[in-house]
Order: sequence, then C-alpha cells, then structure tokens
Amino acid sequence: MALTREEREQFLAEPHVGALAVSAGPGRGPLTVPIWYQYAPGEDLWVLTGASSRKTQLIRAAGRFSMMAERLTPTVRYVSVEGPVTTIEPGTAEHRHEIAHRYLDEPAAARYLAFAQDHLGPEVVISMQPERWLAADLGSF
Repeated sequence: MALTREEREQFLAEPHVGALAVSAGPGRGPLTVPIWYQYAPGEDLWVLTGASSRKTQLIRAAGRFSMMAERLTPTVRYVSVEGPVTTIEPGTAEHRHEIAHRYLDEPAAARYLAFAQDHLGPEVVISMQPERWLAADLGSF
C-alpha cells in the first residue's frame, strides 16, 4: 500500500540505518553503503561522512544520491528518496553529537564520540533535497 506524503516523511524522520547509493561511474553498479542520516519532514536529508571517502568523492562527481530506509516490524515498510546535493560543508562536533544521539543511547553515544574523536579524520556534511520518493507498506507477514 502506498504511503501518504506525511507517512513517508515521518517514517524517514525515524532513526533507521539508511542505505546510501550513488553512481560509481560507467560500467559499475552504484556504490551502496549503510549509513546514519538525519531528516526532518520538509527539510533536506543529511549525512556525516569522511571528507576524503570514496562515497564523498562519488557524490561530489554525481551531484546527487539516493537513500533508502526500511523496517520489518510491525509491518514491512520502506521509503526511498533521491535528489540533488544542496550543500557539502565541513562536519562539526555538533553534527557528530547530533547524529550519535539520534542512533545511540547516552552511554553508547559517549563511547562512539570518544572513538570518533580519536580515530576518525575530517568529515563533511552532505545535504540532499529529496526530489523523488518511493514508499510502501507491504503489511505484516
């Protein structure tokens, strides 16, 4: 069953692990990776990722990407969005804090933030304007 605009935006705003996909160039399938993301209804979706990562390089080249989120319970539901990159800017400690606390409880977020500070290099925030949507609720099985 198709989802309404409100239902698909609310679902995407929930903290699901996303599957980001971006063109990897001629003769290649898209690069598809799991990633944390942030979204609020009516706003741009954003991801925080390594500044020199392959996905960042490919997104810069393509100028757009796709994101898909899904769940299996209580019903099988998914939302997929695709659209143009609106900004790429340096990631900040505030971005890292926001994304960590979206997905993790306080003790786990604190451990992740300490790990990230010590082991992750420079990051960027890549924002995308959702332009095309696919969404459905397939019911329970």
